[in-house]
Amino acid sequence: MTTASYRVDGMTCEHCASAVTDELMALAGVSSVDVDLHAGQTSVVTVISASPLDDGQIAAALNEAGDYQLASPTG
Repeated sequence: MTTASYRVDGMTCEHCASAVTDELMALAGVSSVDVDLHAGQTSVVTVISASPLDDGQIAAALNEAGDYQLASPTG
């Protein structure tokens, strides 16, 4: 299992967090998504997956969820 955290801009409410969670959970190998929402600021999204995910996969899922942008990975 791999755990990675990503800084995400654009989320403003629980609906945003839910949309992001749903899209990331749809990625192959993802078993858990946790959103630490900071409305209107940079939030932290932690993803647990079977193997490391490409930043492009994360960015595409955020785009599909709404107007959310990957700021940078935090670890």
